[in-house]
Amino acid sequence: MELKLNYKRTFQIGFAFFGILLLWQVYDSWCPTFLTDIFARRMYGISSAELKAGDPEKILSVQWLVGIIMACDNLAALILLPIFGNLSDKTVTPIGKRMPYILTGTFVSAVAFPFIPLLFHYNHIAGMVIVMGIVLIFMMMYRNPAVALMPDITPKPLRAKANGIINIMGYFGGAFATVLGIFLKLSDYINAPDAARKLWIIEIPFIVASILMVISALVLFAKIKENEVAEEIKAEMEEGERLAAVATPIDDDKPMSEENRKMLLAILGAEFLWFMADNAIGTYIGNYVIYYLNSASSATMILTIVGGLASVLGFAIAGSIADRIGRKWTITAGLAFTFIGLIIMCFVGPTGNVTGAHGEFSFPAVLFAVWAIKGFGMALVHNCSFPMVVELCSSKKIGKFTGFYYTASMSAQTVTPVLIGFIFDKARIWRILPIYSSVLILGAFLVFYFLVKNIKAQKVENTTGLEALGGDD
Repeated sequence: MELKLNYKRTFQIGFAFFGILLLWQVYDSWCPTFLTDIFARRMYGISSAELKAGDPEKILSVQWLVGIIMACDNLAALILLPIFGNLSDKTVTPIGKRMPYILTGTFVSAVAFPFIPLLFHYNHIAGMVIVMGIVLIFMMMYRNPAVALMPDITPKPLRAKANGIINIMGYFGGAFATVLGIFLKLSDYINAPDAARKLWIIEIPFIVASILMVISALVLFAKIKENEVAEEIKAEMEEGERLAAVATPIDDDKPMSEENRKMLLAILGAEFLWFMADNAIGTYIGNYVIYYLNSASSATMILTIVGGLASVLGFAIAGSIADRIGRKWTITAGLAFTFIGLIIMCFVGPTGNVTGAHGEFSFPAVLFAVWAIKGFGMALVHNCSFPMVVELCSSKKIGKFTGFYYTASMSAQTVTPVLIGFIFDKARIWRILPIYSSVLILGAFLVFYFLVKNIKAQKVENTTGLEALGGDD
């Protein structure tokens, strides 16, 4: 049997990723700065902008608290993602096993999300943190089943290319939030006196994210009929199992082989390290730009666009690269690119050229190149790593193994904000951020290079060009 990737259906599944990255881009870009400002008021009685002008080192002293709050969210995810993965594996409904979780998680998260900036604006820290927790819990209900949907209906040898497509869709979602952040500058809000702070500057991105997330979920529900598709491609999924890139064949009736178990643990260990590195940068880059580089927050958004475009390129070609050299070497190359980018970042500091309404410095242009290199590299990594994990299970356990993948990533994202926050507090040096991430990326590279085997799937044919967009392939 000839296996062909159904590009049209894969793009439709990508609407799930569109919603995930849309919400996460807004959450990660705005919430750490909200927390920095609100903790500065609690600890020093003044806003973070006033503290930056008078005693900028004290901004670093509240980052451990920011890290703890961000880590608590991830700790909840660490517990919930495997639970929802296992539950969805066993769920049977007329609309499928993943869709009930996707729809419920989307709508509750979308309703709660705009209350985060509202409660921050009125300096209600307890309410803001509670709502952040509610959003996170229901996004976890959404996230694992949404991610598991792709391997549910994609044969194993085709998953790297499919993963690239749905990640590109996700980056389009993140782009909506990023463009809003260019025009609605968080730094304009943060640097303004309390009386001049306008709620709409921070509220609009959250409202737009909620609306688009609901629309993406409805499109996904309308286009993907889980049960029908699963029945249609049953024979293709069985052929995919036969062609899988695994050391030993998968058999649900037997314990996991020792060789496959070692492979799984090595992949998850490396994943833990690169997510520690990437999440540290993602969590603190907004504060890094505002409080260290003293630049406008819109620069962070342009960074995100540059990194996103490079990521799209990476996702577009990662599957083809993996077909030629294998997923291991594709990921190893991606980690090498990322390491180079972060090493360059270690030598970048504030420019000192004063511009802007708030005496902001011009943004160091070399960071755009850094973000392009890092974005491309991490796209190669993310594109191939998840398919490698779910390659090691049968279709009956995709939710469970998706849970393993997210257990590693969320463990990292629970540890790293707290750890780097404490390092900031002790070292009082912002430049420690790229150094910290560089060391962790190097560790991930070494684990993958020495402990993960390069097992290539048997070659399959894919449709290309206009034919690939047809619905019947």
